[in-house]
Amino acid sequence: MSFVKENANLVKIEDTVFKIVKLAKKAKEQYGPDAVVDATIGSLYGEDGTLVAYNTVFDTLNGISSRTKAAYAGSFTGNDNYREQVCNWLFGDIHLNLAKTVIATPGGTGAVNMTMTCCLQPGQTVLLPEVAWGSYKLMAQEYGLQTKTYSLFENDAFHLNDFRLQCKEVMDAQHKLVVVINDPCHNPTGYSLTGEEWEGVISILNECGKQGPVILLNDIAYLDYSYNLNTVHKYMENFNNISDRVAVVIAFSCSKTLTSYGLRIGAAVVLAQHQQDVDTMETVFEKMARCAWSNINNSGMENFVQVTTTHREQFEKEKAVYIDYLKKRSSILVEEARQCGLPIYPYKE
Repeated sequence: MSFVKENANLVKIEDTVFKIVKLAKKAKEQYGPDAVVDATIGSLYGEDGTLVAYNTVFDTLNGISSRTKAAYAGSFTGNDNYREQVCNWLFGDIHLNLAKTVIATPGGTGAVNMTMTCCLQPGQTVLLPEVAWGSYKLMAQEYGLQTKTYSLFENDAFHLNDFRLQCKEVMDAQHKLVVVINDPCHNPTGYSLTGEEWEGVISILNECGKQGPVILLNDIAYLDYSYNLNTVHKYMENFNNISDRVAVVIAFSCSKTLTSYGLRIGAAVVLAQHQQDVDTMETVFEKMARCAWSNINNSGMENFVQVTTTHREQFEKEKAVYIDYLKKRSSILVEEARQCGLPIYPYKE
């Protein structure tokens, strides 16, 4: 007898990240904190080894009224000012000619989960990068999806040929494609596609679209830690060239951008050539949101708006200090790997 559904996955979850966190903690206890480099979890730490919480972000949050913190959000899709500001933050400096909408989600994870579950039927296949955040596969499995992977690299560049091959195989098999690209600042390799590589990706997806609908899920969790913030959003202009058989869902994460991992704020940003297609996806996504989490943290959304408007200059100055730390840390790793002959992925940022 079982009290859960018959097809439930009863294998206990073992997240490799948190497993290694425990090992690192034990190693610190055994060998001392100065003998262990603990880089096990995707959170920003300062030079003193403690979790970074931006003053700009949390001073602003502390200034938000208790009633705002206690209140429900204005809609299942998120507060209007938050949805608008997510678009301003992502597209303010670029030229985008697409219909769009924003659905607030609990972190970028909610946006990834929503796209997989709302765009594919159980038994269908989602295409993932071969080197990737392990939860992509776990989400797919929990909703009865199959997974297939594409090779990431060929001669230290994005493997467009294998990407094309794997996309075609999935389209031939099911006449629909949902494909995940974690870019820029890929987790965990630190690779970012070039403009030419993005042109190639869009060309491949448009070709696949001749057989059926294509959904590109662009996970941008670490975009705001790019070493080239003045130009990092420019690649999104390639989305203007998608056909009317291709849609893009951008998974945005305030967890990383604002060092507010526990507030669980993010967004699914839907882009397509026709407003009707965007409206259809919004309707389905909104119902999923209502059923799965109902409401996104009201004060967290308000905090994002205030930090990225009223306090934007102060916030960006504070964040720049830590981006500089990341540049220095990565340059040490890359150089020492070169000196000792340790092969590493083609790291950029």
